[in-house]
Amino acid sequence: MDVIDLADVSVVRGGQALLADINWQVGESDRWVVIGPNGAGKTTLLQVVSAQIHPTNGVAGLLGEVLGTVDVFDLRPRIGLTSAALADRIPKGERVSDVVVSASYAVLGRWREDYDEMDHARADELMAQMKIDHLADRTFGTLSEGERKRVQIARALMTDPELLLLDEPAAGLDLTGREALVSTLSELSLDEYAPASVLVTHHVEEIPRGVSHALLLKQGRVVHAGPIDEVLTAEAMSETFDLPLNLSHTDGRWAARAR
Repeated sequence: MDVIDLADVSVVRGGQALLADINWQVGESDRWVVIGPNGAGKTTLLQVVSAQIHPTNGVAGLLGEVLGTVDVFDLRPRIGLTSAALADRIPKGERVSDVVVSASYAVLGRWREDYDEMDHARADELMAQMKIDHLADRTFGTLSEGERKRVQIARALMTDPELLLLDEPAAGLDLTGREALVSTLSELSLDEYAPASVLVTHHVEEIPRGVSHALLLKQGRVVHAGPIDEVLTAEAMSETFDLPLNLSHTDGRWAARAR
């Protein structure tokens, strides 16, 4: 079953097409990266596939359901999402362990919810996997940007989602933080039991090992989409960014430079 199945999807706002005629399928074992310049429509695409907005035209299938015919509040807990907008809503005084475990109730900021031992064990397991278990009693506002990114990913995985969406997870990180995060994302991508995933980025240097497919987006339209080794070429990237580029692929990592 495809976890994402978009057929001729368009999103129009104020008479402007933010997405136009998108056709895209993501299989349940796929790991995708979506790449494009600013204004390409990447955030809008992620809003559709996270069931945050409905398409203006076309059909958006998510996890076997169709947007517009299903209660999105039943659908959203099945999708793990990390984004800067979500991070801004996390209370700065919240303990890290509570930020992670509260995903069970799809709330930000603990109140009077009851969590059982299995919930706490799951949160502990994910914090260890993301290498943030030593931060469990710290408050979210005291963390570095890289640590906050890891907390968000642990939270996104808390409900054992069928689809994981990562919106520019390395944005704002220094070189050390980026490389540490990409290493963690590589482990996740290479884990056969991890959910299907979609990573959105501007930079090929942020693509972790294990990513299987790529979608290049420009001005709301798909330039190329398919297996990453076929799609991620110098010619296709140059077309997408309107800039002559050289592309290299060494030890499982990508790099792009202007010619």
